Amino acid sequence: MVGSHDGAADRLTRRLRGALRRDARRLLSAGPPTVPMLEVGPKVPDDARVQEVLDLCMRVGEVLLSSGESVDEVTETMLRLARVGGLSAVEVDITFTSVTMCCHRGKVAAPVTSMRLVRYRSLDLTRLAAVRQLVAEVEAGNADVRTAAKALSAVTSAPHPYPRWVATAGWALLAGTLAILLGGAPVTAALAFVVTALIDRTGRLLSRWGLPTFFLQVVGGLFATLSTVGLLAAGVFPDGARPSLVVAAGITVLLSGLSVVSTVQDAITGYYVTAAGRGVEIALLSAGLLTGVVIGLKLGFEVGVALEVSGDVSVSVGRFWLSLLLGAVAAAAYALAGYAPLRTLPLAGVAGAAGWGMYWLLSQVADTGPIAATGIAAVVIGVFSGVLKRTTKVPTLVVTLAGITPLLPGLTAYRGFYQLAVQGVAEGLVTVTLALAIGLALAAGVALGEFVVRPRTREPVPAVTNDAPDAEPQ
Repeated sequence: MVGSHDGAADRLTRRLRGALRRDARRLLSAGPPTVPMLEVGPKVPDDARVQEVLDLCMRVGEVLLSSGESVDEVTETMLRLARVGGLSAVEVDITFTSVTMCCHRGKVAAPVTSMRLVRYRSLDLTRLAAVRQLVAEVEAGNADVRTAAKALSAVTSAPHPYPRWVATAGWALLAGTLAILLGGAPVTAALAFVVTALIDRTGRLLSRWGLPTFFLQVVGGLFATLSTVGLLAAGVFPDGARPSLVVAAGITVLLSGLSVVSTVQDAITGYYVTAAGRGVEIALLSAGLLTGVVIGLKLGFEVGVALEVSGDVSVSVGRFWLSLLLGAVAAAAYALAGYAPLRTLPLAGVAGAAGWGMYWLLSQVADTGPIAATGIAAVVIGVFSGVLKRTTKVPTLVVTLAGITPLLPGLTAYRGFYQLAVQGVAEGLVTVTLALAIGLALAAGVALGEFVVRPRTREPVPAVTNDAPDAEPQ
């Protein structure tokens, strides 16, 4: 009996082994499984790597945004930097005062989100150029994320490349050059130089005390007007001089710090929240400037000194080449005041001369209106800066801001302020609106010029995943 049971067990074991072998051969000959694998999302680095890349992108975005770059440019730079760092699925959201970045990690892990507040606005074009160069080094593979983070800390903590008095001299030179460019005498330019230098030093002192920017604009407009009133009462201006050009030059310098170009670019590219925030800032600071100038004019009337409104700018053919030189000097002076690298000053001068030359041809020869002439001149500046962006590593913001400075409507704004103080609200608002239209034409023209020469690249077609089985490539 025992032997029969052992034989039955052996036969059963052999049958099971044969069945397993047949099943194994059948599975091997059938090929890969036909059930689709579940896609869980893009592969991303570990948490520490994600935090390092996000932190670098956020800090770079903060510097660019605080320097006045448009949101579209800041977003594109941050996305490129994230892709180089290995984060392919990221989103960037920027408002006027904050930068938010999120890294999606599919279904395998929770997303990582980081936010950084922009608490300062600083015009340091050398710092902007250094950050741009650092981003280019990372994209070229010459620096990794950790090395770039250390270099960025060194850039942001470094002092300005020039002493503060050099920036003051730049603003003063800008005002003096503009005074001559608007038709003033050398003595008017010299007084505009001195008054603007005093405005800059006073504003720096008040800024150290924590005075808000709105009141700094009020003080700047009031100082420019009262100083000119005092000089006129003291008989410093010779006969035939135009004292109001000192105020107009000071207004132009104070207007040059407003981010009009970035505001219009944000609105055109669809970043309406940031454009609205920057628009409110421009309106508030312009209102402060208006308040200071009007108060100064009314105080001058009280003591019997009235600053007459200067006429329109009219440059003769004989002074055309001189005006081109002055436009170049004004643009280079602005770049110097903004701590731009020395190698960019000639490029800024070329942009200023090109813009002013086109404006003169359209307004004096073709008899084009001020808005159209300014807008077309700004297109020329935008094209020039766009070409530089494609062929060099010079930040376009350096060229555009410096190039449009000679075209800022400082004289028109002063005329509107004077009319508001003397001739009535209705007439003054019309002139102030004209100044605003000229400023918008400048910003829109620059944006159009840069768009014309921008490289045309097609976005990659998104891959179809199992999460959206009905989706089709566009």
